[in-house]
Order: sequence, then C-alpha cells, then structure tokens
Amino acid sequence: MFTGIVQGIARIAQLTDKTGLRTYQLEFPVGFCQDLEIGASVAVDGVCLTVTTLHGENGAEFDVMQQSLAITTLGEYAQNGRVNVERAARDGAEIGGHPLSGHIDFKAHIAQIRELENNYVIRIAVPPEWLRYIFAKGYIAINGASLTIAEVNREESWFEVWLIPETLRMTVFAEKKTGASLNIEIERSTQIVVDTVRNMLSETLGPLLPALEKLLAQQGQDLHQVTGMLKTDTIKAEKPE
Repeated sequence: MFTGIVQGIARIAQLTDKTGLRTYQLEFPVGFCQDLEIGASVAVDGVCLTVTTLHGENGAEFDVMQQSLAITTLGEYAQNGRVNVERAARDGAEIGGHPLSGHIDFKAHIAQIRELENNYVIRIAVPPEWLRYIFAKGYIAINGASLTIAEVNREESWFEVWLIPETLRMTVFAEKKTGASLNIEIERSTQIVVDTVRNMLSETLGPLLPALEKLLAQQGQDLHQVTGMLKTDTIKAEKPE
C-alpha cells in the first residue's frame, strides 16, 4: 500500500527492452534506497513496481510487463526522464494522502494548465466512463500523488486540481505540458459506493432506471451526482462526533 505522498523524483538511468518486458533502472534521491531490498514495492509515477536488482546506494531495477506498459504512461518514457517515486507504506505509518494500491485504472491527458500566483491549476481530460467516480472535493491519485479534486465538468469530461508550490517542488508536475499523459488511480471507497448504489438501483428499478436518469436530467442532475451525494452522506455518518 502507498499513501500518495510523493517522496522524491527519480531519473530513468537506463531502459532495456526484452520480449514482453521492459527493465527500468532508476536513480533515486540520496537516502531513498536506505534498507531497500529486492522484492520491495516502489510506486513509480503511481505504478506499483517490484525491485529486481539493486545498484549501489541510490539505484534499482524494475521489470514492467507488456500489459502495464500499455495501460500506463511507463511505455512512453525515455532515458533520463523523471518520475515521481514513493516507497511502500510501513505498518503504522501516517497516511498523509489516502490509501493507494499502485494499480492504475486509466490514462488521462492534460487539457489545460493555468499558472496563478502561488497556485498551479491542471485541467485533466478523462474518458467519460470514469467520470462516475470523480467528484469535487474527493480524492484522486495522479502519477502517484494524492490530490483533492477542485472542480468537475461532466459535460466536457474534465476535472481540475490545484497544486501548491511544495507539491510542484516534490513532483514532476511542473515539467508536464499540455497534452501530456497521466496515470490515474481512482479512490477505492468512492468506486465501491458508486458501483453499489448503481447496482442496487439497477436491480430495484430494472427497466425504470433509464426513466429515472431522464427525470434527473430534466432537473439538471444526473446519477453521478446522486451517488456522489450518497457517498458524502455515508462519510458523514461514519465520522465520529
């Protein structure tokens, strides 16, 4: 498990392609590899990878299979590229972000970047089918960084995150340009609530579900918003007074 708090930026020192596999040799910040062992997990731009070889005090190798190369941004990188990295969380560690598995759900791309005083706003275009899990003020992981969603536009299929200077300093986001691909991992509790509610409504209403969606649309809402409100109510109910 990971926390979504990026611990540093690593350099891709070498890439080696084999049949159905690509080996990445990464060069980490000083101290990152302390007590790192073969078999340990490291999130590389949000993708959980396993250490296969250690190189001195600050280097390690990781094998990435073809499927992971296809569904993440790792297949697009070149030598000397830079990536966000985080060690696996230890037992009892403080979770400053939110729990992450390191299993990427989909790739998205940067639609727009706005630079404001002390803020950096990234607008991210996403495939419409994933919007059901994305809500304003909710969590999402982008290239392994736990971030809060600021705004969602369902008609145009995008959401925005606002980054403070410290986040830009500790991550590779400042190097990304419009059009760049990003790894997205949705927040699992959100997915569970949304899927549970949708399945319940589908089983209960059956053929009436399209009529409900049409009625909600006439009122300026949609099923995504309804399930989002239910998730918020669930969180409030579980939070101790």
